[in-house]
Amino acid sequence: MKLEEIQNPQFLKNYDQEQLKKLALEIRQFLISKLSVTGGHLGANLGVVELTLALHKIFDSPKDKFIWDVGHQAYIHKILTGRTGQFDTLRQYKGLCGFPKRIESEHDVWETGHSSTSLSAAMGMAVARDLKGTDEKVVAIIGDGALTGGMALEALNHIGHEKKDLIVVLNDNEMSIAPNVGALHSVLGRMRTAKKYNKAKDELESLIRKIPAFGGKLAATAERVKDSLKYMLVSGMFFEELGYTYLGPVDGHDLEDLEENLRYAKKTEGPVIVHVLTKKGKGYKPAEQDIIDHWHGVGPYKIESGEKIKAKQAAPSYSRLVSDTLCTLSETDERIVVITPAMILGSQLQGYAEKFPDRLFDVGIAEQHAMTMAAGMATQNMKPVLSIYSTFLQRAYDQLVHDVARQNLNVILTIDRAGLVGADGETHQGVFDIAFMRHVPNMVIAMGKDENELQHLVNTAVKYDDGPIAIRYPRGNGIGIEMDSDLEEIPIGSWEVLKEGSDAVILTFGTTIPMALEAWEILAKQGISVRVVNARFIKPFDHKMMMGILQEDLPILTIEEAVLQGGFGSAVLEYANDHQFHSTIVDRMGIPDCFIEHGSVTKLLEEIGMTTEVVVERTKKLVSDKKKKGLYT
Repeated sequence: MKLEEIQNPQFLKNYDQEQLKKLALEIRQFLISKLSVTGGHLGANLGVVELTLALHKIFDSPKDKFIWDVGHQAYIHKILTGRTGQFDTLRQYKGLCGFPKRIESEHDVWETGHSSTSLSAAMGMAVARDLKGTDEKVVAIIGDGALTGGMALEALNHIGHEKKDLIVVLNDNEMSIAPNVGALHSVLGRMRTAKKYNKAKDELESLIRKIPAFGGKLAATAERVKDSLKYMLVSGMFFEELGYTYLGPVDGHDLEDLEENLRYAKKTEGPVIVHVLTKKGKGYKPAEQDIIDHWHGVGPYKIESGEKIKAKQAAPSYSRLVSDTLCTLSETDERIVVITPAMILGSQLQGYAEKFPDRLFDVGIAEQHAMTMAAGMATQNMKPVLSIYSTFLQRAYDQLVHDVARQNLNVILTIDRAGLVGADGETHQGVFDIAFMRHVPNMVIAMGKDENELQHLVNTAVKYDDGPIAIRYPRGNGIGIEMDSDLEEIPIGSWEVLKEGSDAVILTFGTTIPMALEAWEILAKQGISVRVVNARFIKPFDHKMMMGILQEDLPILTIEEAVLQGGFGSAVLEYANDHQFHSTIVDRMGIPDCFIEHGSVTKLLEEIGMTTEVVVERTKKLVSDKKKKGLYT
């Protein structure tokens, strides 16, 4: 059967080992070819080809529920459930999602893009199954990196306590987005090196049963021998002490081994861990040899060499600029310490790690811990910098409120991927952080108009001593402007007038400033005078400038690449109301009350009406409305 002809995975029930091996090869070749054009999560998917085939052969999706943790490794699952023909549109506007998507297929029962959610979701489905009296199997597939997340450990503990029939497939490739860290990673390392333990345990139990148990004494001794063997073999004890039946380690590229253990797991009562060892990037040499995981999420590449195809960029990436600026500042300030939740590569902190290995802490996929750890450092007069994606900052909200802001601790947040991120879609769009930080007391929030202002804001944040401060910056590269050689401090709460005007005011910051400047040029040619303000401090406001605008009674347009509800525009309305300027005309542009799916940032902005043309039309309407208002007052 050709891949394009696959409608559902039922055909696998009749496939023998040779047919499955041939299919695995075809799938790998297909993924390597397609992703060389569209980009995507290549390494993770190449590592789970055989595992996905075995899962769909042994279980019956969609009756049986597959919950993929993170979900970036579900491409083979999509192929086997009838979506091969859509791969040319992978992660593109209105195309195939790069993560499980419930509206795409009945086989996608759980949507995700963040790690460590699968076990809790699986527990919820298992409880629902038992309450309804149905008999489907629930299977969570989680990586060793995601297993280190606090939420996963909470669920692991609860599942073991409740003894629910639930299968956890631990996909152990020793990597998440970067090499894993932590004590649990070391435990898994010992399991990988141990021989298969279940077979030895079963053989011992069989032997014990054949020994006559005179007066029960020998049986008790035998039990102690069995327990001793279990601890001697090490493998699986961590999970068995939590209440799981442990199977493995299993060769994740041996279909026969996989099928045997999955069948055993399927008939075993209670929670089961199937520990599967896989090779990330399996079948594609450049990805297999990648120890840093540059092949986790990739853009287009040349298949023969693995060379990445990238547009030439004159400017550095914003992530790299922040890292380099922190390196410069750390040379003279020994208090600076950088913390990241498994994002050394993503936030381009490799240079910092090389220069200051003792001052960079990768805590793994543990955003909550990272935030409170930074708070602890701040109590000791250190300068902790938490480098974190906007979408992952959501996971540490309570710690930001309770541990950092409430105590007014001097923690610096460098928020990467702020704004729309494009291909990764709704689970990764960094559009909520302004709204959920702005209402938190003691917070300072800023975003630079370009890479030069960004480096000054990072310096400003390090020099700031009065509480928590967040510096936002987008994904991608700077705009290519000349960089100042000396770092400056920007006064907290100060704004900057970029273009003068007397008919209306555009208040904006960061990535939407070019849009505002383009609109200014068009409007100027039409005889409309608009003031463009770089409102680089989202909190606190530039009170002097804002009050002046209100006193001039100028109509205001706010633009933000973030959610409108509770965002910067809302803050402008609140300010006007609080200062009794009830007649001020304010229009707001930003992300509407919906989740923004995947696609290029340009396409997404067009879809929600955030373009230069719309800015021009809405500004003209503001000026017109102001004139009409003047006629009736």
